[in-house]
Amino acid sequence: MAHIKLQNEELPGIVGLLDYRPETAKPLLDLAETLLRGPSSLTSGEREIIAASVSYWNQCHFCHTSHAAAAVAHLKSGINLIDDIKAGLPDTPVSTKLRALLHIAHQVQGNGKNVTEDDVAAARAEGATDNEIHDTVLIAAAFCMYNRYVDGLGTWAPGPNEAYVEMGERMAHVGYVRY
Repeated sequence: MAHIKLQNEELPGIVGLLDYRPETAKPLLDLAETLLRGPSSLTSGEREIIAASVSYWNQCHFCHTSHAAAAVAHLKSGINLIDDIKAGLPDTPVSTKLRALLHIAHQVQGNGKNVTEDDVAAARAEGATDNEIHDTVLIAAAFCMYNRYVDGLGTWAPGPNEAYVEMGERMAHVGYVRY
C-alpha cells in the first residue's frame, strides 16, 4: 500500500500516482512520450533500454520491468530481455554505440557530474551524435525522477515479468499520453 491514500489502490507503480494527480500526470506523461517515442535517431527500443537500465540501477522494480517490457515489444524480442537488461545485456546483441550511451546513462544515474569528457568522447567514437548524447542524459535524469516518485511514495508493483507484458505492449504501441 502506498504511503498516501490513492484514489485507486489497485493501480500499480506510477499508474496509481498519475491517476491520483491528473494535473501533474500530464506533463510527466508528455515528457515520457517525447523522450521515449518522439523523433530521435535512437530507436524507441534503445531508449526504453536506457530507461529500464537506469530504473534497474535505481532499484525501481516497477519502472525497470515495465520499460523493459516496452523494449521487448519494440524490439519484438523474448521476455528474457527483461532479465538480460538487469545483467548488462550479455545475451542481447546491441551496438557499441548503445553500450557507450548506457555507460553515460549509468554515470548520470549515480551523479550527473560523473559524466566526463572521456565518456562523451567514447560515445562519439562509437558514432553517437550530440542529440543522442543529450537525449541519453535527459532520459537518465528523468528516470531518476520517475523512479524516486514511484518508490518515494511506496507504490506497489507486480513481481513476475509476465505481469508487465501487456503494459509493455501498450506503452510501446499506444504511448504514454492519456490526459
